[in-house]
Amino acid sequence: MAGMDEAGRGPLAGPVVAAAVVLPPNHHLAGLDDSKRLSAAARGRLSEAIAQEALFWAVADCAPCVIDRLNILRATQQAMRQALAEVCRIADLAGVLVDGRPVPDLVCDQVAVIGGDAKCPSIAAASVLAKVHRDALMLQLDERYPQYGFAQHKGYPTPAHLAALHSFGPCAAHRRTFRIKGASLFDHQDELPSR
Repeated sequence: MAGMDEAGRGPLAGPVVAAAVVLPPNHHLAGLDDSKRLSAAARGRLSEAIAQEALFWAVADCAPCVIDRLNILRATQQAMRQALAEVCRIADLAGVLVDGRPVPDLVCDQVAVIGGDAKCPSIAAASVLAKVHRDALMLQLDERYPQYGFAQHKGYPTPAHLAALHSFGPCAAHRRTFRIKGASLFDHQDELPSR
């Protein structure tokens, strides 16, 4: 069985990322947990260990323009389908454990596990790989768009990020369809410079 999870559904900028991981039955991944409960250093260490120890793994992402076209739920599901399809291309899976809700149109049987990233090692491993991969992509975006502070907040709607949006307007990394408290950040795009 593979485990599958995502990272980056809530930010205002950057991709959503999904990972699928097949762990060996007797894996030795000390400290493996939901990525949200781990420090960045622990996630980095575990990510390297998972990549070495996993039998199979894959990561896939959907860019902000895809998120805007499909919506965040469908884009997340698309990234999950892509990651799982890549694992299934090289592995004969009995099925996949999915964190949260079922995902339509997967290439194999699935079991949805609420809170799975805290209960199932393979889902936790996928959570770590997705988060580390996404954070690395956000560091690349920070180099391209340093005025937004992506390295610090990873695209989440922090006060610093919102202030940068007010000052500089959205860039190509921002999700134009996202709303906070029912209001779009970009309703008045003609008043904001686009970078």
